[in-house]
Amino acid sequence: MIHEIFMPALSSTMTEGKIVSWVKSPGDKVDKGETVVIVESDKADMDVESFYEGYVATILVESGDTAPVGSAIALLAETEAEIETVKQQAQSGGKTPTAAEATTSPGQVADVTTTVAIADNTAGSSQNGAEHRAGRVMVSPRARKLAKELKVDVSHLQGSGPHGRIVAQDIEAAAGRQPTPAQTKAPVAPTPTVKSAPAPTPAPAPVATAASGQVVPLNTLQNAVVRNMVASLQVPTFHVGYTITTNELDKLYKQIKSKGVTMTALLAKAVAVTLQKHPLVNASYSEQGIQYRSAINIAVAVAMDDGGLITPVLQNADQIDIYSLSRHWKSLVDRARLKQLQPEEYNSGTFTLSNLGMFGVDRFDAILPPGQGAILAVGAAQSQVVAIDGMFGVRQQMQVNITCDHRIIYGTHAAAFLQDLAKLIETNPQSLTM
Repeated sequence: MIHEIFMPALSSTMTEGKIVSWVKSPGDKVDKGETVVIVESDKADMDVESFYEGYVATILVESGDTAPVGSAIALLAETEAEIETVKQQAQSGGKTPTAAEATTSPGQVADVTTTVAIADNTAGSSQNGAEHRAGRVMVSPRARKLAKELKVDVSHLQGSGPHGRIVAQDIEAAAGRQPTPAQTKAPVAPTPTVKSAPAPTPAPAPVATAASGQVVPLNTLQNAVVRNMVASLQVPTFHVGYTITTNELDKLYKQIKSKGVTMTALLAKAVAVTLQKHPLVNASYSEQGIQYRSAINIAVAVAMDDGGLITPVLQNADQIDIYSLSRHWKSLVDRARLKQLQPEEYNSGTFTLSNLGMFGVDRFDAILPPGQGAILAVGAAQSQVVAIDGMFGVRQQMQVNITCDHRIIYGTHAAAFLQDLAKLIETNPQSLTM
C-alpha cells in the first residue's frame, strides 16, 4: 500500500506551496504525527506532519520547488521492503493503488486532505482532517535536531513558541546554553523622535540586486501580494486626508517608552479606541450586505527582509493594555521575520495601518486590503508654523490619509473617524495608557 503526502492548503488563499526543506529523506522511517517537510505558504512556513506510519520511498517535489495544493509531493511505503517497489512504480509512471483510492468507491473523488496533519493549528483540527492529539509535544524541526545534538528530552519541556511549540531557544535553555538571538537584517522599528513621524512599521529590506536585463522570479510571498493587490483594485475606493498635531503623543511616548512601549502600539491603540465609536469603518462589504465585526483587530503592514509584505495583527487592540500590546507586537514582528506566524495572526485584521513616515514621506495613498473596509496611511511628522490664539507657534504635525471602500463607507463617515482620532491624539493621549 502506498500513502501519498499531498501539498496541503495552509490558508484560504493558498493555491500552491513551496518546499522549504525536507525533514525526512528517502528510506527514513516516519511515525504518525511526525514532521516530514516544511512548506512555505503564501505568508508563513509551516510543518507538515505525516498522518501515517511508514517509510519515505521517494520525494516527488524537491526543496525549492513548488507544487499546486492537493498534488502529491512524496510517497510513503508501509514497510521497508516495499520501498524499492514504490520507487520503481514512481519512476516508470506505473499506477499503484494508494490508501485514498483503496478506501474510495468507483466514481467517488478521493479526499486528498486526509493525508497530512498541519502542526500548530489553533482550530483544534488540521485542514487535512486529522485532529491534534491532546498532550502531544509539538517541536520545530530545528529544535528537534538540536535536542538530539544536546541530548535534551523534549517530553518534559514547556514550549515558548506559538501555542506551546518547543523551539530552538527552549532546547538551548534546557541544556544550559545562552539562547542564540534570532538574526534579522533590519531593526524591528526605527526609533521615532519628536521631529520625525512615529513609525509603526520597520524599514523595508533593500531590493535584491540583479544583472541588467535579468528577470528575477517573484517569491511565494510576493506572488501573494500581487494577487491581493489586483483583487483590491476591483473595489471602488476614495481617499480622505487629515492633519494631526502630535506634540502630546510624542510627549507621552518619551515618558513610557522605557517601559517597552512602542509607537506602533500607541498608534494601533489610538485607532482601535476610535473605531469603537465608528463600527462602520471597522466593517467590510459582503454580497449579503455590510459585515460588522465582533472584534477590532488592527493589522500593521511590515516589509519582509526577502521581499513582499505581511500584516501582523494586533487582535482586540482596543481591549488590551498598552504594555501588553507592545510586547505582543514585538513578538509578532520577530516571528513574522522568521515566517513563524499562524494564519490567524496575519489574516484576521479588520483595519490596517501603513506607514512611510520614516522615509520623510509626508502623505501617500494606501491600497485597501481585501476583506477590509479601510486602511490608514501615516506620513511623517514635521515641524510646522501654525497660528495659535492669534500668535505664531511651531507644532509637530503628521499627515494621515484613509482609503475606504465606497460601497459601505462614505466621505462623512471617514471624516468623522479622522476627527475623533485627531481629538484623541491631540488632547487626550494619556487615556491610551489606562
